[in-house]
Amino acid sequence: TEINWRDFIKNCSYGCCLFLYINKSFALQESEDKHDKENKIPDPEKLTYCGYNCSKDCELYQATINNDIELKKKVYKEWKIKENHGIEFDEKEIFCYGCKEEEKPYSIILKKCTVRKCSIERKLSSCIQCKDLKKCEKELWIRFPDFKKNVEKMQEDYVTATKKELM
Repeated sequence: TEINWRDFIKNCSYGCCLFLYINKSFALQESEDKHDKENKIPDPEKLTYCGYNCSKDCELYQATINNDIELKKKVYKEWKIKENHGIEFDEKEIFCYGCKEEEKPYSIILKKCTVRKCSIERKLSSCIQCKDLKKCEKELWIRFPDFKKNVEKMQEDYVTATKKELM
């Protein structure tokens, strides 16, 4: 049979484009699935002891790093540090480098944190690893029950993921 080159090139280019599109779509989906999986599995090493995902854009952290006294005052007021912890404002005492930063000093708030103390005593990276989390009644959980529910959900995701990895 005689080949019509114009039709041949036209049909091949459509097929080629379709092939590339489908291939790209599968690659994007695999990438998104991997990204979703990585984001759904909490990493105890990256969390604080209580299970909070503390970020470097935290206002108290930024105030500490930049020695910004006005921002420290703002955080002190917004976080109700006096009401919640009985601490008067002192620019040298209101700071935070994070609860796992071993090379830096710990604030009064961190030193008083019973959840942090418990995690360290149990040699846990985060409460999501603790088998007693659901029945734990530390002051942090009583004051912030919704936060505790979120941590319990992270724990469920963590336990489910680690069981799959062990299989």
